[in-house]
Amino acid sequence: MNLLNFNEIYPNEESCKLKFKEMRDKQGVVCSHCGCKDHYWKADKWVYECKKCSFRTTLRSGTVMHGSKLPFRYWFIAMHLLTSTKKSFSAKEIQRQLSHKRYEPIWGMLHKLRQAMGKRDEQYQLGGSIELDEGFFSTEMPEQEKDKPLKRGRGSQKKTKVLVMAESKAIEGETKKNGKPRKVRFIKMQVITDLKADTITSIVKKRCIS
Repeated sequence: MNLLNFNEIYPNEESCKLKFKEMRDKQGVVCSHCGCKDHYWKADKWVYECKKCSFRTTLRSGTVMHGSKLPFRYWFIAMHLLTSTKKSFSAKEIQRQLSHKRYEPIWGMLHKLRQAMGKRDEQYQLGGSIELDEGFFSTEMPEQEKDKPLKRGRGSQKKTKVLVMAESKAIEGETKKNGKPRKVRFIKMQVITDLKADTITSIVKKRCIS
């Protein structure tokens, strides 16, 4: 999904809230008061009401957005920026893109999203056709390195080596000159100390289904 597609599908706050509710309904809601899984939806209040004890659960409660007062569309935009490009986005840059006055809420939002992405990453392994590539991401330099001359290129102290593993599958019904087109299904990324074959092989064995 590119930026134009995103704006067409999620043009306002309402569209983001409806999509989030649709996803939450698929996952199911568990009452934090009595553990019941059956709820009414109170459309006028935008809350779930437990059929057993009448305890109300907000749309954000128990999710990555729990306790946040930021608009749903802020979260959707941040998720889109974090997942649709190879480059990383800082909290400061997303704050600028959203024209939000305060930095702390935006930093907290990104921190929660990255934590959730990390936890989800541990829940599955890659399988089928897997493509590997190396990435170099700009990161904060350690204090002891800041006074040293800055290296250029891949060896720069500002660059962190990352192994990128992508699971892909052929798109049925479509063809191209050099074979069937493929689409990416899942991606895993891991920081690595070096690009030696032994290092990469051990990670692939751990992260991918043999």
